[in-house]
Amino acid sequence: MANVILVGAQWGDEGKGKIIDVLTEKSEIVVRTQGGNNAGHTVYLGKDKYVLHLIPSGILRKDKVCVIANGVVLDPVGLVKELDGLSALGVSVTPSNLQISETAHVVFPWHRELDGAREVKKGNDRIGTTKRGIGPTYGDKAARVGFRMIDLIHRERFPVKLRERLIENNEVIESLGGTPLNYETVLAEYTIAADRLRPFVTNTVVYLYEATRRGANILFEGAQGTFLDLDHGTYPYVTSSNTTSGGACTGSGVPPNRMDRVMGVLKAYTTRVGEGPLPSENSEISDMLHGMGREFGATTGRARRCGWFDAVATRHATMVNGIDELAITNVDGLDTLKTLRVCVAYKVDGRVLRHMPNDCEVLARCEPIWEVFPGWETPTDQITSWGDLPVNCRHYLLSISQMTGARLTITSVGPAREQTMFL
Repeated sequence: MANVILVGAQWGDEGKGKIIDVLTEKSEIVVRTQGGNNAGHTVYLGKDKYVLHLIPSGILRKDKVCVIANGVVLDPVGLVKELDGLSALGVSVTPSNLQISETAHVVFPWHRELDGAREVKKGNDRIGTTKRGIGPTYGDKAARVGFRMIDLIHRERFPVKLRERLIENNEVIESLGGTPLNYETVLAEYTIAADRLRPFVTNTVVYLYEATRRGANILFEGAQGTFLDLDHGTYPYVTSSNTTSGGACTGSGVPPNRMDRVMGVLKAYTTRVGEGPLPSENSEISDMLHGMGREFGATTGRARRCGWFDAVATRHATMVNGIDELAITNVDGLDTLKTLRVCVAYKVDGRVLRHMPNDCEVLARCEPIWEVFPGWETPTDQITSWGDLPVNCRHYLLSISQMTGARLTITSVGPAREQTMFL
């Protein structure tokens, strides 16, 4: 399998957690490279549902090592709750199968307070953040005033540094009309979390270097999707980290010449959570999917915005990520439709665009140019072989793969492991 970077080729929520779980069977190590607990990966094993936020879904397989790398921003209190939740479900998590980078940055309560206050202040111009404090934490990291895990677990340094930063941030919180945070409360809560996490914290860059030297198979996973990337997404309606394949290198410390291929995960249609343009958005398909109980966020429970497949967007994702292979998920969500539409180009201001504009205001005015495909109008969720899928279904999937510009290698017709087909 070698070293594989797995990226979301749309706006996130493409089903990466399930694909990661499947690919982990052939991997030794699974590395989470960026983002925070503002994203969730949902994996179904039999009747059990596992919702993970910071820990890679590879933790659900025995004899695999999971790494939370340096590019992640980590809420230690939230991570302890996640560990407890896995323990309650019978999943053993120890320093032998989970390692946390000592240079990952730490999310604090003031980050969440500032995140929420700034979003309220923006009013109709809000981004749609989850208010988990991710953006402000990355902001502190860029401003060089952040805490890293190495600071959190240092018993003498942490209380001193915490007091300094809390005084400064309380002034900002009060200026925004919020309630200042209590030093003793935050210190106690984060000290408990630090004591719990200390055995897991290590130099993960050295660990991954040694793993690549001995030829280990490593799977790199990120949070969110291509169009939430800070540099390549629909700015400003993006997250605060690099969700594209380049982020896997900077977020793990593994250099580009040690990566072997990039796999892009995408749905057979399009969704996004939060604000920002979505050219192929369609109320009909949105109502249908929500009525089926689909497309609600694993982290927030928010209903996702839904639309037809956008081939313009996924072509762009292939370009900026260097995607070699595709995994198309949620195919069964389209089983009842007589016809399907695919956005093959945009029309705006009298022009036809075959690439995404960088200006969000222009993208918001884009009208889709459609290509229509016949549906298959038969259930696919029990099918386990590519050759047994309806002809129209295979034609549709190969067509959107060709439009995207990468080779289709995996198709998924449901959330379970056994609902996955390899071409």
